[in-house]
Amino acid sequence: MQNPVRQSSHQITLLSDFGLKDVYVGVMKGVIAQITPNVPVIDLTHQIPPQNVLAGRFALLNAYPYFPRPTVHIAVVDPGVGSQRRAVAVEFPQGVVVAPDNGLVSGICQFESPLAAVELNNPDYWRTLSPSRTFHGRDIFSPVGAYLATGVPLQEVGTSIDPQTLVKLDLAPVTETAEGIRGTVQYIDYFGNVITNIPAACLTGKSWSVELPQQTLPQSETYSDRTPGHPVALIGSHGWLEIAVNEGNAATQLNLTYNSSVLVRW
Repeated sequence: MQNPVRQSSHQITLLSDFGLKDVYVGVMKGVIAQITPNVPVIDLTHQIPPQNVLAGRFALLNAYPYFPRPTVHIAVVDPGVGSQRRAVAVEFPQGVVVAPDNGLVSGICQFESPLAAVELNNPDYWRTLSPSRTFHGRDIFSPVGAYLATGVPLQEVGTSIDPQTLVKLDLAPVTETAEGIRGTVQYIDYFGNVITNIPAACLTGKSWSVELPQQTLPQSETYSDRTPGHPVALIGSHGWLEIAVNEGNAATQLNLTYNSSVLVRW
């Protein structure tokens, strides 16, 4: 890769499941700095559970609205690295996401239609003509994201693809009945709070409770509506129905995990 260092008016975010024990995240930042050393690089998180694309999808979706255009989001949760899965860059109204095509961007696609998408098959913007089969974050996603942050047009870094062909994760849809609404768990945060895929809009103006196998959780407004150690159901800051335990871990205490079914009763 012989392209010169460039200036940028963008910012870059990084999201991965790499953790902080190893040098992987630092190496990605080094690759970015070689291309555009003055660009701000913001860590969204590197503590996505290993290979958990569903968690990465939610974290990216939850962060995306808070960054101005033009932001380049580099997201790497990539259990299929080195396989035939595509590497892509997807342009949205508020920024560009550079990621493996494994469903990571499907959360944003649920709420905003992509403006364009490309497969990252132009090696002129890779770190090397022979990228590692185990570290595309270093050799493809980071350099491509850095060049996009310098203003390189999306169409230069790859071949245009139909955004409708991007991979979507198999997340059970929210279904409504006369008695209530059923959804599923899409994320579990550091505190063990369980975030469902039931949006606040489905519950606004209604009286509801969450029905679990062993108990029913009444509608609440804050974590402290229940005494410490007791579960609570409320709308979280992210705008989704959340199940928590005041000063406790809801996922562990209530035996809930990703894709667990959640039933709301009117």
